[in-house]
Amino acid sequence: MTAMNTVPASLLAAVALAAALPAHANDEAAFAACLQELRGEARTRGLSAATFDAHAAPLAPDMAVVGFLDAQPEFTTAIWDYLAGLVDDERVADGQAMLREWADTLAAVQARYDVDPATVVAVWGVESNYGRNFGRRPLLQSLATLSCFGRRQAFFRDEMFATLKIIEEGHVDPAHLTGSWAGAFGHTQFMPTTYQRLAVDFDGDGRRDLVGSVPDALASTANFLVKAGWQPNQPWGIEARLPAGFDASQAGRRAKRSLAQWQAAGLTRADGGALPGGDTQAGLILPAGPNGPAFLTLRNFDALFSYNAAESYALAIAHLADRLRGAPAGFRTPWPTDDPGLSRADRREVQRLLIERGHDIGEVDGLLGTNTRRAIAEVQRQFGWEPDGRAGQRLLQRLRQPD
Repeated sequence: MTAMNTVPASLLAAVALAAALPAHANDEAAFAACLQELRGEARTRGLSAATFDAHAAPLAPDMAVVGFLDAQPEFTTAIWDYLAGLVDDERVADGQAMLREWADTLAAVQARYDVDPATVVAVWGVESNYGRNFGRRPLLQSLATLSCFGRRQAFFRDEMFATLKIIEEGHVDPAHLTGSWAGAFGHTQFMPTTYQRLAVDFDGDGRRDLVGSVPDALASTANFLVKAGWQPNQPWGIEARLPAGFDASQAGRRAKRSLAQWQAAGLTRADGGALPGGDTQAGLILPAGPNGPAFLTLRNFDALFSYNAAESYALAIAHLADRLRGAPAGFRTPWPTDDPGLSRADRREVQRLLIERGHDIGEVDGLLGTNTRRAIAEVQRQFGWEPDGRAGQRLLQRLRQPD
């Protein structure tokens, strides 16, 4: 094993270059200097020099990920657009197929952790589209960049060192460690430190492999939810109806009241039926304000929330799980918009129609990236609309019409 204080010549040269450059040195030089600092810290984290030098020292920064810190879709996308793409008929059908294909594994997971199959599969569907979309960014490159640039560097350093530990212990092939810009990876997109705490070897092969083993990933997800306070045989929440003149300042996931108190405040079920009452504590969330759907959220919603710390995300999983159990699409109270969001099939149609109009947007994949949004803004200008780049039902209907 190489001693931690033996620095590779290539890294020393890069650090020397960084020192010679002025204050506005390029990102590569600043990154090299940061890597040298991280290399020293790795020793205190129990990592070998060989591991760091083999997997971290050769990295180059990916500065694009820094810009994503303040542009997460859970916080920047209208809730009706966010849910329309995540919980559509296609994802429900695929999820029901996964419930059948992995029935034995899911039954074994439920027997051990007491988390129902629909919830586990819903997490899988939202996180990676049932293993189809792990994310394309090399985990270590993203995490090393975020460890050196932007805010929350201490957080991302923890994640980077955890990733190196996963590699060092041989759980996941380094070549398969791609994921989201923030470092989540595998079928159910665990952050590396979450992996260290909660990943389990459910298939018994001696490795906790959330990339190559569906049983490990599904069981690890159930283990996560249990540790987050999951209550078996309880719902995640209740869609509610607010009374006239309701004071929306009473809402908040953490502003818990008993169901009996919410009942006394005039809330009912969304269909007008009475709430169950009792001492069960619930928070009230209004994802689109008081004129949209309202939800009394129970302890299991909080467990889902802890997976990604966004109410829209937790609602997507909860709604998908309900639909996998046979619930109808949508909610009883409609979203307060005259231009609903698009399913992934609708988004692919928008892309095909844009291509037919001569726009070079790349692959038809249902992902409304920069090229697609630029083309949308261009056709919006042609239609005399505000060129905001958003795709909704109104745009789809207009694109279907001949000019």
